[in-house]
Amino acid sequence: MGSGPAQIGGGCRRSRPERVGRYSIKAVASPTRTKPPVRGTKQKSGRRLPPKVKRGPDVPLLPVVVGGLLVLAAIVLIITSIISNRSSTPPTAGDIPCDKLEHTQTHYHAALQIMYQGHLVNVPGDVGRLTSCFYWLHMHTESPGVIHIEAPRNRTFTLGEFFAVWSKSKGTPEPLDATHVSSFTLTGDEKLVVYVDAADGKGPQLFTGDPKTIVLKNHEVITLEITPPTTAPPPSFTFENGL
Repeated sequence: MGSGPAQIGGGCRRSRPERVGRYSIKAVASPTRTKPPVRGTKQKSGRRLPPKVKRGPDVPLLPVVVGGLLVLAAIVLIITSIISNRSSTPPTAGDIPCDKLEHTQTHYHAALQIMYQGHLVNVPGDVGRLTSCFYWLHMHTESPGVIHIEAPRNRTFTLGEFFAVWSKSKGTPEPLDATHVSSFTLTGDEKLVVYVDAADGKGPQLFTGDPKTIVLKNHEVITLEITPPTTAPPPSFTFENGL
């Protein structure tokens, strides 16, 4: 009828429309979740993220500083106390200590006279006494020239030990020998003459030995005379009542 033969595979084929309805299948694209990069791993760019540092609990700074200062102050106070106690301990004079109280177990008195150019020289009344203690050999201002021997036990004491106590308690050199008597240094034309009155009724007796070795005895009077001039016999000494 004038129409040409139908061409197989020729022409355009219309696409079949998708069915939309109950039995239709429709692909639904699910959203893609991007995981956060793990620290310490490389990203696609090749850079490595810094590792995550764990932080401890925050500690207040002020209490730590104050506590440290208090501990330091306590250490300083302890050290200062130790040093102060050591420095406040009075030095001994030979083997004679300085005790807090005066003793009465051994208690007697001797007298010391020093003469220079014919005149008596005052011996300090606070020899052997500190503000905190008494040496076993000491003096009192109310009884000038009297050596108080007050010790916790019975023993002998010498004039040399008294001069050692004199030096320690006053912090000054107080030598006693043939050419020195306390602060006096004898010149070539001077001489030391020593008398000892043992209170035995014989009066002052000339002593020719080392004056440091003279043993202190009750009511004994020791005279150290720097001559000239020579005073013989030396002045007498009277002990006050109660001594």
